[in-house]
Amino acid sequence: MKYVNLGRTGLKVSQICLGCMSFGNADEWQLELENARPIVEKAIDLGINFFDTANIYSKGRSEEITGELLRDRREEVILATKVHNPMGDGPNEGGLSRLHILNQLKASLSRLQTDYIDLYQIHNWDYETPIRETLVTLNDVVHQGKVRYIGASSMYAWQFAKALWTSDKLGIERFESMQNHYNLAYREEEREMIPLCNDQEIAIIPWSPLARGFLTGKYTRNKKPKGHRISGDHYLTERYFKSDDFDVAERLIEVAKNKGVTPPQVAMAWLLEKNVTSPIIGATKVSHVEEAVGATDVHLNRNDMKRLEEPYKLHPTIGFQ
Repeated sequence: MKYVNLGRTGLKVSQICLGCMSFGNADEWQLELENARPIVEKAIDLGINFFDTANIYSKGRSEEITGELLRDRREEVILATKVHNPMGDGPNEGGLSRLHILNQLKASLSRLQTDYIDLYQIHNWDYETPIRETLVTLNDVVHQGKVRYIGASSMYAWQFAKALWTSDKLGIERFESMQNHYNLAYREEEREMIPLCNDQEIAIIPWSPLARGFLTGKYTRNKKPKGHRISGDHYLTERYFKSDDFDVAERLIEVAKNKGVTPPQVAMAWLLEKNVTSPIIGATKVSHVEEAVGATDVHLNRNDMKRLEEPYKLHPTIGFQ
């Protein structure tokens, strides 16, 4: 495993991050504690030190499982979670107000069985709370020792630029990472967000690097998809499965076959070639982790990159909800 700095910070993270959204009990494709345990153990054995979850995943159950499995290795791992989405029906149980952040940080720390979070991220942009309020609150929890670094996820580039400008103007902690929607089948982030991140030395840690499984090679153009993931994840078929997407997936399969590796490994290797810090993978089997780590040894030359990128067509902006 290779380790890289998280953006401009001195924090070292593995080039593969294990996403823990698949831990919980909300859908058929999610795993409870004992089924998640071998996945986390294999990730650690293979050198992964970076784990990402969110309070909203299974309404906190993902954090509970993640915390239990990493409790005895807390000082060895980098633990990330997120805040924003509603955790209840009350008017103050969602968003990025000072009240909600402080309440949810306390709850996340408890579920994760830890005194601090290495990377605390805002899950989305809050259109109803001034960004100054959010940033000042995050700055406070960093200086209280409850959070080490702060990050952002899923927003427009102008919003992220506004947040960075506000932090610099106030002389407070700024976002050090962007967890965005980016993969071979969805490359709209290349227009503005990724150039902004590169200019500002922001770590890029994309979610859904395999397009929710669409880029694994198991779905074909003219065959109705089946499986637990399809039935339990409406975003999969809403965001992908268009004709243009299959053009990309079929080219991916061709390149993978020529190189003697799997489509997921090529899709992950492509991201690493694009200056991504640490793609966040989801795993429901130990083999998924092994395959992802193997991607760090896959080399793509210029011709490979050109062939992979050639079929892509512009998409509507998605993934900010």
